[in-house]
Amino acid sequence: MPVTPSPPDRRAASAARADASVTRIDSGRDPVSEGTAQAISFDHPSARTARSSGPVSLFSGMSLEEIAGRAGLRRIDVLAWRDFDDPEAGGSELHAHRVVSAWSAAGLDVSMTTSSVPGGRRVVRRDGYRVIRRAGRYSVFPRSILSGAVGRIGTGDGVVEIWNGMPFFSPVWSRSPQITFLHHVHDEMWKLVLPRGLADAGHFLEHRIAPPFYRKGRIVTLSQSSKAEIVERLRLPADRITVTPPGVEPRFTPGGERSAVPLVVAVGRLVPVKRFHLLIDALVRLKARHPDLRAVLAGEGYERPPLEALIRSHGAEGWIELPGYVDDDALVDLYRSAWVVASSSLREGWGMTVTEAGACGTPSVATRIGGHEDAVVDGTSGLLVDTTDDMVAALDAVLRDEVLRRRLGVGALEHAGRLTWDATARGTLAALGTEALSRND
Repeated sequence: MPVTPSPPDRRAASAARADASVTRIDSGRDPVSEGTAQAISFDHPSARTARSSGPVSLFSGMSLEEIAGRAGLRRIDVLAWRDFDDPEAGGSELHAHRVVSAWSAAGLDVSMTTSSVPGGRRVVRRDGYRVIRRAGRYSVFPRSILSGAVGRIGTGDGVVEIWNGMPFFSPVWSRSPQITFLHHVHDEMWKLVLPRGLADAGHFLEHRIAPPFYRKGRIVTLSQSSKAEIVERLRLPADRITVTPPGVEPRFTPGGERSAVPLVVAVGRLVPVKRFHLLIDALVRLKARHPDLRAVLAGEGYERPPLEALIRSHGAEGWIELPGYVDDDALVDLYRSAWVVASSSLREGWGMTVTEAGACGTPSVATRIGGHEDAVVDGTSGLLVDTTDDMVAALDAVLRDEVLRRRLGVGALEHAGRLTWDATARGTLAALGTEALSRND
């Protein structure tokens, strides 16, 4: 789900300015798990057709303040691997920041424990919540687990763990009502970023060791497709998983002019899981069908050198650009000028870039993976593909057919139009409130 990485000060300032007042449309999927008691985004139309009542009826129509009051939530502890100011922060960190900022604005006392940020202070306050950077990139896990076990953290009215590959095992040591944000299963990602032995260990930890400790807890994820993967791969019970989609920043709106020539845009960190090399291969093949084609792959990451080398090997330096970090205004302009936005990612909790582009009226072509299957309504707001050949064919169809491109653009705008951070904040707090109330039953 990551957006373009930004320098910490710019990213924080941008998110702080964001107004979470946009409204949503129904994605065509029911965000409430069938036959379960779910806390969801209550202004989402699907909430009115939920099969279960329980927490939905308990918190339906309530503001954040009302949810917190009814559930007795005043002080909340959050555990996250990375802080929003981290140079490698992406969509998961944006999601956490927007949610806890909204909670703090509603009067909750929120403290977030994360790993250290290079050159950053140990304790900072951002948009009403406090960030405590306790340890290094990996030592934050054992240190936080130990601190939780001895009662130095996790003693508030609620605990939120953000499980980003490596777990904090908060269900084991938390003395308070607890939920876990789990955006997607990492699965093959371990092999993309770690040597074989460590990758196997990470995969075994995620799939075999950790899940039993989370089976009785409440999991909050972003999409129905991610939920299905969590159930299938981690074997966590479906009735303990709440789906609450993310919001879209309100700066993403239609406007400006489309590029005079076919323009494909992709946005994200230049890291293995995004598989930009496959997209570059597809673009090179597409160039033969569209001689005027241009492409912009925006974002930073440690895969820049091999991607630059790949572009050079195809002699594509003149029409495939790697501009690196782009600021907020430039990103909006990119989305607005693109004919189509593409994503070749292997894993996403939610395809944030495709809904950001959709909010600008730009359709997408994306891989058929968990997260994309909810962020993109196949055939309505964009096209989902399974192979590189499919990617080439779908991009070719969208670039060649103006009627198709306009129809998908309208669908993308409508699909993104009801994604709000306010609904996300209320849905996630209601999930925690559900757990708090169940403790008192």
